[in-house]
Amino acid sequence: MAFTAKDVKDLREKTGCGMMDCKKALAESDGDMDKAIEYLREKGLAAVAKKASRIAAEGLVVVVIEGNVGAVLEVNAETDFVAKNETFVAMCNNIAATIVKQNPADVDALMTMHCENTDMTVEEAVRDRIQVIGENMKVRRFVRMEGNLVSYVHAGGKIGVLVNFDTDCADKDAFKAAAKDVAMQIAFSNPTYLSKEDVPADVVAKEKEIILAQMDNDPKMANKPEKVKEGIVMGKLGNFYKDVCLKEQAFVKDEKMSVQAYLDAQAKAMGGKISLVAYARLEKGEGLEKREDNFADEVASMIK
Repeated sequence: MAFTAKDVKDLREKTGCGMMDCKKALAESDGDMDKAIEYLREKGLAAVAKKASRIAAEGLVVVVIEGNVGAVLEVNAETDFVAKNETFVAMCNNIAATIVKQNPADVDALMTMHCENTDMTVEEAVRDRIQVIGENMKVRRFVRMEGNLVSYVHAGGKIGVLVNFDTDCADKDAFKAAAKDVAMQIAFSNPTYLSKEDVPADVVAKEKEIILAQMDNDPKMANKPEKVKEGIVMGKLGNFYKDVCLKEQAFVKDEKMSVQAYLDAQAKAMGGKISLVAYARLEKGEGLEKREDNFADEVASMIK
């Protein structure tokens, strides 16, 4: 009996198993949904499916660079202990290497690809670690870049940064040191945009609106002439850009200059050019619901 994409979707929703596993189960079961579920259980995938509902907000961020191609990847697990597991770390690095070499369009495409340094797909490699370690795991997101790349990983995988530069100084130690400084700045300051030109017009308009509303609510400012208010708005927008834009931010090691000014000075000293092209910053568990454990309740449940 034939099966459709909707059948695969329904089986995934019922079992929590991966797409490829569900397709294989339906093929082996001639499209029979109940037999497909039984097949997944017999293959030991039901246990993985049960774990799939558990919160995974810990884990690891890794960065892999090979030549002029790099990837920063976040893989989540349930506890921070897993991030110290050598086989979990190896899996994450293998998946990042897969992204570098095979250039997947998104996470769904990545999961179907052959996982580098293994004889499994990425989905199978993750499932294998789930079964061995006993925690839910999820490949959450990644960014892939090509160019003159520099990376920085903070706190053993809590934050990963990948920065792309346009430069003719890539082989110089001074450039490598300056680029590392910028990567560390990104980890520390978490800029929202590369430069003020990248800030969307609607975001700028909203910021102006907020600044004007603040002045209207301030008795000392409300009656100022419009021309004066506009000047104040532009000044406050400048401070806004310094907060959210990497190039405009004060350089952490010398707050008298911006990041862009720092790079300009370094480029001049080397007799070359250094331009920031792009960056990616992934922080482990950012925006995810955290699991809240009650240790006393957990111990009590174990001795009942």
